[in-house]
Amino acid sequence: MYKILQEDDALIVVHKPAGLAVQTKAVWEEDLESLLRRHRQTQGDASDYIGVVHRLDQPVEGILVFAKTPEAASALSEQVQDPDGAMQKEYRAVVFGKMPADHGTLTDYLRKDARTNTSSVTSDRRAGKRSILDYEVILSEEHTQILRIRLKTGRHHQIRVQLSHAGCPILGDTKYKSPESEAYAKARGIRQLQLFADHLVFLHPKDRRKMEFFLK
Repeated sequence: MYKILQEDDALIVVHKPAGLAVQTKAVWEEDLESLLRRHRQTQGDASDYIGVVHRLDQPVEGILVFAKTPEAASALSEQVQDPDGAMQKEYRAVVFGKMPADHGTLTDYLRKDARTNTSSVTSDRRAGKRSILDYEVILSEEHTQILRIRLKTGRHHQIRVQLSHAGCPILGDTKYKSPESEAYAKARGIRQLQLFADHLVFLHPKDRRKMEFFLK
């Protein structure tokens, strides 16, 4: 179940568990947006408005901020859209394999296939969207590494696709795995995608004070 980390009259900061969709088109499937609307209703709020400011893939665990008013949604969305703005989103990933350097930048062009709900790296720049992330190795073991990821762009399945393309698929990833990463994860009982949105920084939409949250 989700956990509310902080709430006021403008926003709700939430720890989303793996497996829960932020939004879904399926009427029978529960999602975080609907759960937060219900939360507002049970609190007796005059409005159940929930503004989705940014998203996480369904299998990704991590921290998200939602707006409780259209004005807050607009202010927070401006921070999301500015790659050098106040909102900073960092991720931790456990990958199979070794990155080419202890830190660096991956730049690829990603093409989304709506039919399969997957993305892939393409050499045709006209067919894909430029996708950039910075990474840093924070722990290296015999077969795996733990990476700190900072996104410069926000593309569909971006981190998962780019790391897999770099030869380091994320453990527990069923869409962008390699035979070796799949076997390693299975042998160790790893079922959850080892990607976590574990650090979020932004400015409060009303008074512009710095807000910072870590996944414990």
